[in-house]
Parts: sequence; structure tokens; C-alpha cells
Amino acid sequence: MQHKTQLTLSFLLSQVLLLACAEDLECTPGFQQKVFYIEQPFEFTEDQRILNLVFDDCKGNNRLNFEVSNPDFKVEHDGSLVALKNVSEAGRALFVHRQSEHAEDMAEILIVGANEKHGALKEIFKIEGNLGIPRQKRAILATPILIPENQRPPFPRLVGKVISSEGTEGAKFRLSGKGVDQDPKGIFRINEISGDVSVTRPLDREAIANYELEVEVTDLSGKIIDGPVRLDISVIDQNDNRPMFKEGPYIGHVMEGSPTGTTVMRMTAFDADDASTDNALLRYNILKQTPTKPSPNMFYIDPEKGDIVTVVSPVLLDRETMETPKYELVIEAKDMGGHDVGLTGTATATILIDDKNDHPPEFTKKEFQATVKEGVTGVIVNLTVGDRDDPATGAWRAVYTIINGNPGQSFEIHTNPQTNEGMLSVVKPLDYEISAFHTLLIKVENEDPLIPDIAYGPSSTATVQITVEDVNEGPVFHPNPMTVTKQENIPIGSIVLTVNATDPDTLQHQTIRYSVYKDPASWLEINPTNGTVATTAILDRESPHVQDNKYTALFLAIDSGNPPATGTGTLHITLEDVNDNVPSLYPTLAKVCDDAKDLRVVVLGASDKDLHPNTDPFKFELSKQSGPEKLWRITKLNNTHAQVVLLQNLKKANYNIPISVTDSGKPPLTNNTELKLQVCSCKKSRMDCSASDALHISMTLILLSLFSLFCL
Repeated sequence: MQHKTQLTLSFLLSQVLLLACAEDLECTPGFQQKVFYIEQPFEFTEDQRILNLVFDDCKGNNRLNFEVSNPDFKVEHDGSLVALKNVSEAGRALFVHRQSEHAEDMAEILIVGANEKHGALKEIFKIEGNLGIPRQKRAILATPILIPENQRPPFPRLVGKVISSEGTEGAKFRLSGKGVDQDPKGIFRINEISGDVSVTRPLDREAIANYELEVEVTDLSGKIIDGPVRLDISVIDQNDNRPMFKEGPYIGHVMEGSPTGTTVMRMTAFDADDASTDNALLRYNILKQTPTKPSPNMFYIDPEKGDIVTVVSPVLLDRETMETPKYELVIEAKDMGGHDVGLTGTATATILIDDKNDHPPEFTKKEFQATVKEGVTGVIVNLTVGDRDDPATGAWRAVYTIINGNPGQSFEIHTNPQTNEGMLSVVKPLDYEISAFHTLLIKVENEDPLIPDIAYGPSSTATVQITVEDVNEGPVFHPNPMTVTKQENIPIGSIVLTVNATDPDTLQHQTIRYSVYKDPASWLEINPTNGTVATTAILDRESPHVQDNKYTALFLAIDSGNPPATGTGTLHITLEDVNDNVPSLYPTLAKVCDDAKDLRVVVLGASDKDLHPNTDPFKFELSKQSGPEKLWRITKLNNTHAQVVLLQNLKKANYNIPISVTDSGKPPLTNNTELKLQVCSCKKSRMDCSASDALHISMTLILLSLFSLFCL
């Protein structure tokens, strides 16, 4: 009863408004009231008359046609708005479009709550008293105008009317704002005399949904008489935009064996139409599934949310039994709540069935065979396995482990990343004489763990039988390398050592012969039968073939096999030093000016090829000087150097100074040598050492010798 009273009140208010306007204004084509407010009931019932719409084209209303934005409602010929069925949710607004031969207009019915209704009425109508007649304070009446988008020609098209209650002579209407004299310009215009508002071209709500214009009344001179008054123009949405999927590509993943109802992904489409109307109310549907096995309906899409979920049992969602793990769904989005009149857009959703490790790897056979020659390393056999899981995942990739038969760590196994085979390798050479056969137990697992209800079985282990082939191995020296210490200069024919080589092929009972392989100084020989090494020359520690007091030679041990096998042994002889080298003196030439004031002629140094203690400290001495007076002396500076000093200036000549230098060896060795001294004339910083006189000392010695002989 309360609901009927509210609807009756709304109807009475509309009639009062029409009567109030009719008192002062002439006939205006269109709906006599353009905006209605009704309170939202619990439910609109079928055939319920909600309100009455009054339309007048001022020409007799011939051939009237009503259209309602919600298909659950209709308008009877008498203007009554009627529900076609029980409707619990009609949205926030209804739009009624009516057209005759002479006029066209749109009415808006706003559905509000009880609290909203009173406020909305007060906003539009300034109610005076408890039931007063709504009046505008200004003389300009500019009711909101509703215009459907995408209207067809002809244009301009009359869409509304502005009325001034003060009929001032010569008064003119002036319209301004965005859509008139601001960009986009020229969309609307007003008849300055009648106040008729026209649209000049089709409107696009998705470009501009509302226009806020201003209406003024001016006199003939352009002076504003009344206004400005705001004129709101709203563009009524038409269903002219198809839903679009903008976020592709759409790819979803679901694990095989997932429970029924598992959410895979969400599809979301966009509709540019008015989101508050059914024009943008989308519903989703699966048009096609490829492939169609094992079920043509593997998935379901929530028509409102767009969520794609699985609808088959976990048993059917088995990746290994599927024709392909990829499904493609053609998804349709339809506006108008999915009704047949709605526009549609489609997109393809790709769903990948992800693998889980529900199949353990299994060897293709229980036992593998391999043959390898002793002493050889590398891959000897490839172990093959089968796994039904996805090759691109850790559920397929195999990991091999040797669990028995490899105590010496002679074998290793690695996974071939391309084939998933196990590559069994020998990493330490095998010895036929120790073991001719090896048996390995190998297991295979996946990189990823198996799912809880699956376990590795007997097929995940295999045996590998390995046969080692005998080969003729070369003899082996013991030890190798061999070391011995000897003094240099030992007599030729001295025994250095006896080498020892054995044949690893103990079962073949072969003989061994020895030979010299490398002897850089040709100092050694070896007995081919017993391996005794002796000297054939003097061992010299100072030889260029000796490095760090060590001489190195190589020997061969050759067995009697067919073909024979060879082993190589290395001998290092450390040579002990003997004092067998006299010290050497440097420099051997010195120069001095005949008028020199500094008579220190030269600093002499000594060196020795031997080792300490057969080297320094050195002893420097002058041989006995002949003649009536001594001409020079030698003074020791340190263990390795001495200084020669003249006792007086000498004439320009060449002199030979006899010097002896002795090392500290036991017994010591002495080197008697001569220092050549050139006494030169020095003038103007130039030294002239040309020998104008003969060797002075030498001639003196000769004369003294002759005199001695004559006296005898």
C-alpha cells in the first residue's frame, strides 16, 4: 500500500508540474516532464503500472512510438510505464524515447532509495510549503536535455527548448559553452527568438558524455537581461561499442590432476559504453574448445566474472594421456547482459596443462654390458631410461647414482642433457691384473621429487657388467724419478746406480731390457740386462748441461711383448762440488794519466765457478817486483775485491803488473795473471794512450836478464 501511495505521489507531482507550466507557457513539443524519481520497491511486479508519461508533439500526436531502455518494461499507448515481468533489479535509471511525425524526445526515470527521493525532488524543484507548486526563481526555464547518441540525419534536429517567462520585446536567447562557441564548436545552437535548442550532428557519448552550457537573454544591443542559467545536456548511451579483450595474449596454466573447480585464469573484456547500463553489462561464454578430447567440456567460464575453471575429474586431467597438453578456448564476451541483442567480442585463451612428477624414470633394460681396455679412461656405455613426464621439466630430467660396486671411485656417471641418458665413464684407469670384471648397481631419480603417492620401483635400478680387456703395458721404474748424489770428477767407469723396472703384466712372464733414452752430455751408459748405470766421461758440475747442481738423464725399459711395450724412467744426479776451478780476475786492463794526482789505478774483483767454501775469501798478491824501486802495491778491500795503487807517477807507456789470486779451497788453487796498465798523456781533458815506448817493464826485465847472463 505504501508503494502505491509513493507512485501516486510521483504521478501527482508530475501532473502538478505540467499544470503549473501550462498556465504561463505555450505548447512545447516532447515529454511534458523529462525527469521522474521513483522509489526502488522490493520488486516491480508483472503488469504493474508504475507511472504515466505525457508526450505532446503539439500536432495531434499521430503515429506515436515508445522505446524503453530496459526490455523488461514497456510504455502503453496512453503513456503508462508497465513492467512486463517481475523485476527485482532494474538498475539506477530507465530511459524512454518517444517519437512522432513532428517531435522526438527522451524522458529519464531515476530509481532511488527512500532517503534519496526527497533530496532529489528538492534539488530539481524548489518546493514552497508542504505541497507547493515548483517554480524556478529565474525567468529562464532551461530543463535538462537528454539526447541519444548516434542519431541519424536529417540535421539540425530539435532536442529541447528554453523558455523565458518575461516576454521582453526584442529579447534574444544566447547559448554558450563547450559544444557551442568552445571546442568542439558548433554542435548545439539555439533559435534566438523561439529558444529552440538543436543539435547539428550525431553525438558520441564515449567522446563526451555531458555538456554544460549557459543560456542568457539579451536585448537588441546585446546587453544581458537575464541569466546566465545552466543548461545541462546529457548524451544517452546507445549500444554502439563491442566488448574488447585488450590484455592478450591470454595464457593460463593448470597442474595436471587438479581438483574439479580449480581456477585457471580470468578473462576480462572492456566495453566503452555506459558502465551503468546494460550496454556495458558483459556476460562470458566459451564458444569453442580445441581439442575436444578427452572431453568437449574440459572448462567452464563464470559468465559474470570471466573466471575459467576446470570441470572434469582429476583423472581426465592427465597430461600423459592427453592428445596435447595445450587447449585453446574461444571466449565470447556479450553486452546487454548476454541477451541476443547484445554485441559480442571474442578472444582466444590458451591453457597449458603443467606436468607434475607422477611418473618415475625407468631403465629400458635390467642389465647393461660394457667392455673397456685396461689403462683407458672415458665413457664406456650409455644407460637409457624412459620417463613419461614433460621433457622440459625437472620431472623428466634424470639424476644417476652408483650405489654399489665402486669402492675405488674408478667410475662416474653423468646425465646427457639432450638425451637424458646416463653416461658411465672410467675416471681412474682399470688394471686387468687386479680385476678383470666389475659389477655396478645404478639407480636413477628425477631432479624434482615425486608426488607423495608415487614411489620409485625396481625398474629405477639397473646392473652394469664391465669386462676389462688385458693390454701389454709398459714396464714401470721403481722409483720414478730416481735420485742419486755423486761428486763431480769421479773416475770414468764409476757405478752411479742400478735401476729397477717391473712388468705390470705379471701373467705374461716377459723379460725387460734397458737402454739410454736421453743423455744430454753423453756421460752415462746402462747395462741392458741388469740396469747398472756407469759413467763414460768426467761429471762436471760446472757444465751447461747441469741445472741447479742437477744432471738429468732418461732411460727406457722395454719388455719382450709383441709388440713390445716401453716404460720411461728419469734419473736425477745431484753433483757435489770439487775445487777444480781457479779464480778469475777482472778487469784485466786499466788506464791512468801520467800526471795523475789520484794514483789509485783500479779496483780488481775475483770470481770462481766453484761453490762455497771453494771460492772466497780470495787472497790477492803482487808477484815479486824487479828493479831498484817498487812502483805499485795491492791492497785488499773485502773478500772478493782489492785495489791497485801506484806509488809514483810513471812515464807514458804500457805496463804489465803480475798478480796472483788464490781461493779458499782445500787444497787452494791459485791463478797467476797480469793486469795491463796503460799510462797515457792527458791534455785538455783528452787521454792519449798511443804506445810511443815499448813495454817498459818488459824491456827492463829483458836487460836485467842479459846483464845477469853476462856476469855469469
